[in-house]
Amino acid sequence: MSRSVLRLLCSFVLLAAANASAQPDYPNRPVRVIVSSAAGGGSDFIVRPVVARMGENMGQTFVVDNRAGAAGIIAMELTAKAAPDGYTLLLGTIGNFASNTALHDKLPFDPIRDFKPLSKLVDSPFLLSVHPSVPATTLKEFIAYARANPGKVTFSSFGIGSYPHLLGEYFNQRVGAQMLHVPYKGSAPAIADQMAGHVLAAFDSMQSQSAHIRAKRLRALAIGSNSRVPTLPDLPTFAEAGLPDFEAVAWFGLFAPAKTSVPIVRRLHGEIVKAVTHPEVRERIEALGAVPVGNTPEEFALQIKADIDTQVRVARAAKIRAQ
Repeated sequence: MSRSVLRLLCSFVLLAAANASAQPDYPNRPVRVIVSSAAGGGSDFIVRPVVARMGENMGQTFVVDNRAGAAGIIAMELTAKAAPDGYTLLLGTIGNFASNTALHDKLPFDPIRDFKPLSKLVDSPFLLSVHPSVPATTLKEFIAYARANPGKVTFSSFGIGSYPHLLGEYFNQRVGAQMLHVPYKGSAPAIADQMAGHVLAAFDSMQSQSAHIRAKRLRALAIGSNSRVPTLPDLPTFAEAGLPDFEAVAWFGLFAPAKTSVPIVRRLHGEIVKAVTHPEVRERIEALGAVPVGNTPEEFALQIKADIDTQVRVARAAKIRAQ
């Protein structure tokens, strides 16, 4: 039996226990879901179908509250200080939790102690792509090219300290290269300049890049997931391409304030699993190039700590701090 099947079976067992022990009147009013980005962005496309399905299943409205700004710190602080009653949740990302911790000496909350992970909704694999002018068609060739041209091979990101920036620096540290970071104010201008050849490489999401790769405006070299993806079946993983243990996967998950009661946490976790495994929701998530997950709070908490530890090491080695 596969690990994913076992995970789902465990989640459904937890759901049955949750339904038996959760407060019978929860939720009896709308639930607010705070999102750390502007309306209409990638986070919205991920969270809205999930919480809409949760609302249908639970007989209550889940209201998305977009609170963009400060790399998610505003949204996280609002959630951390909210009443732990199950009526305020956070859509959190790897950038919110790991990157912010890596870049800031002090935050107005503790990313571990002040939040209760409910479940990871999706994984969003990132890929490494290059401009077609780069004389490399494989990852090994690109590594050799980057090593041979220190400070001359550029890579873009959507901001200093962003997840793609830290991925690029992690790549530099792993392979002994010195690629030069070029930050942009958003993914769209970064991709436009990459396609124009003004920057040579990028770590970015499948959602942002797959159409340009299929049109051969960009060349993909490897993807950061553990297995190949159906939308780009010929694209090898980093491990297959010669760089083992290099994970490049962003995630989106739901969180509650830390002191939320165990019955409510279990109820919400179970409902998240039901939502992300619903065929219509799964189809919408996969259309974005993401992978539905629905893991346990304990599994999610372990991953968050590991991601924080990794990004803190990368940021310190590269001397990256918040601007």
